[in-house]
Amino acid sequence: MLDENLIATLEQSLRQTRNAQNRLMARLREVEYESERLREEIDALENSAAQTESAIDSLLVTMRSSGRRLQGNTPARTDTGSRTQEPTPPRRDTPVQNSLYDDRRSPGSVSYFAPNRGVPVRTNNIEAISHRFADRTITQACTLLLREAGKPLHVNELYNLLVSGGMQFKGNNPTISIAVSLNRNRRFRKVEPGTFDLIMRDASKVAS
Repeated sequence: MLDENLIATLEQSLRQTRNAQNRLMARLREVEYESERLREEIDALENSAAQTESAIDSLLVTMRSSGRRLQGNTPARTDTGSRTQEPTPPRRDTPVQNSLYDDRRSPGSVSYFAPNRGVPVRTNNIEAISHRFADRTITQACTLLLREAGKPLHVNELYNLLVSGGMQFKGNNPTISIAVSLNRNRRFRKVEPGTFDLIMRDASKVAS
């Protein structure tokens, strides 16, 4: 009699365990389905964002090429009395600064573009002087920086500019994170070791 009661108790415990296991497996299937659905929605949003950014780049290329054609078709004025004075070209020994960066720097801030002497320096302990990149991804922010710079930039330069624009990096190798992100995105191309440029810049040069 004791053995029968023990067996009945164990069988009841087994049924409860199996029922709990089945409930958890059903819940797991629901979570996996929901996770897969969310991944599909994220991929769709990423594709939509990429198409929108590509359209923006194409429009910018068209606007720039149209502006250059209009400037090339404008006849030169010969009236010396009303002719606008030509801007003085910068001296060769004076580095040309991008005004989009200059207006965000304080008089005592660090110069984020190193001289032409090999690999640019990655500056440590940079203080954010704006929050323009605080809510952007690495690829979005780098697209803006490369477009503003008008030339390829090294990952060290991109890192300095991203941090100064309010972006925060949690990993120990932020420049590697930047390089990996740009390598995976078809909007960018590597022109030199650690140096990237926009693919659409080539189209802009051809159009001009």
